[in-house]
Amino acid sequence: MSTYRLEHLCAPRSIAIVGGSARPASVGGATLRNLLAGGFSGPIYIVNRKHSEIEGIKTFRDIRDIPEIPDLTIISTPPSAIQDIVKAAGARGFPAAMVLSAGLGVGTGSYTEAIAQAARKTGLRLIGPSLGVLVPRVKLNASFGSRLPQDGDLALISQSGAISTALVEWAANRNVGFSAIVSTSENLDVDFGDLLDYFALDSDTRAILLYVESISDVRKFMSAARAAARVKPVVVIKSGRHTQGARAAATHTGALAGSDAVYDAAFRRAGLLRVLDLDELFSAAETLVHLQSSHG
Repeated sequence: MSTYRLEHLCAPRSIAIVGGSARPASVGGATLRNLLAGGFSGPIYIVNRKHSEIEGIKTFRDIRDIPEIPDLTIISTPPSAIQDIVKAAGARGFPAAMVLSAGLGVGTGSYTEAIAQAARKTGLRLIGPSLGVLVPRVKLNASFGSRLPQDGDLALISQSGAISTALVEWAANRNVGFSAIVSTSENLDVDFGDLLDYFALDSDTRAILLYVESISDVRKFMSAARAAARVKPVVVIKSGRHTQGARAAATHTGALAGSDAVYDAAFRRAGLLRVLDLDELFSAAETLVHLQSSHG
């Protein structure tokens, strides 16, 4: 089942940060500080060989030294180190991990391929490379975007970290809250299909917003989108409608954006509401919130 272990990603009770750093400007440092500032109340384990403690939290030299099995493992190390970390996490039975490191490459022989294969062998659910995951209800800001949005019932699944950040900023000024924001480039394991299945079943989510650059597993996406759209509104925006945008989408995800007409037909067949730009996506989000308050 595609929702296997996803609760550990979207509602973790304990977190390990491999590459958690004392340097505020680094991804690992920013993510650690955002976790603490957001008020996450569960145990946080930091793996860092250079410091004995960071932000008053004792560190471990190796992922194998962590005394318990954390729900979510956040990885922000150089790409060359990630495969071994994933293997070690999987061997210990860690359920879910999120890769924040960029520069993994795509295709045969890439870090992405090696990391995904290592995770698959042990059942470790893996998301990324991404901006991260934000779940206001459990005070989780496992991302390097500093603002945690207010609690609400909209879920955002986005292939662009920049779009996620823009939506959080926009929502902060309009009293719009989120049940979760998950940023994924869809390069590793967890993809749109998995997350649509998860949020379709999530009682804290009333509507789902999607920002799509490209879809790799079309059959899986269509099946999940159809099922989700039967039970709650699903609003989608597709990047790369014009040639220049399509080229940008291709470079971002490593997969071709494909014909816009094909996507348009697929979204319609699945019962998704397509909007054509960010203004319309924001308006749809605002409308959904007002509908909730008028019926609440």
